[in-house]
Amino acid sequence: MKFWSNSFEDHGLMPEKYAFAVIDPASHIALSSNHNPHLAWTDLPAGTQSLSIICHDPDAPSIGEDVNQAGRIVAADLPREHFYHWILIDLLPGIHSIVESEYSDTITPRGKSGPAVANGARQGLNDYTGWFADDEKMRGNYFGYDGPCPPWNDAIPHRYVFTLYALKVPHLKVHGNFNAEQVRAALVGNILAEASITGLYTLNPTVARSLHKGD
Repeated sequence: MKFWSNSFEDHGLMPEKYAFAVIDPASHIALSSNHNPHLAWTDLPAGTQSLSIICHDPDAPSIGEDVNQAGRIVAADLPREHFYHWILIDLLPGIHSIVESEYSDTITPRGKSGPAVANGARQGLNDYTGWFADDEKMRGNYFGYDGPCPPWNDAIPHRYVFTLYALKVPHLKVHGNFNAEQVRAALVGNILAEASITGLYTLNPTVARSLHKGD
């Protein structure tokens, strides 16, 4: 099974338009376009009845006391945990690509609607649902894709891993406003094949300059 994106190279930098936030010299960050990237695939295994896509950041800080704090830095050796940016399930196996901005083309305060979307697919709650839970202006149910917004003082670039799953069932057994953990549990025993691509992103100007030098 082949899986790729025309929006960024595997293990390359993700352009700003696919992020939730961009670097701003005056205020550290500003909101971005929040477009979902293009994704495409071929050579699905025989017997594929549906597809699922999960995007997660495995580099989210496990301790938040230094996050986005002036004069501090989120240390490179800090233990990290997963932050889920997109959970898309029940895609028809006859679909072979997702167009840029097909599922997200802006930031939607309080979250996009869901879980039902086009082509009989469903989208789960991403982790901005919990992130904004105490924010009066932004809290809500965040379905679908919402892009990168790593701490602006993080010492490392974050990885955004997009994983495509070819499944032997037409529908995953999750219901209501489901999340990534529920989907990952439902995937067990139903995966015929999987493939991943990874994009890099940072809001730390120093780290960004280093990454651009490596282009």
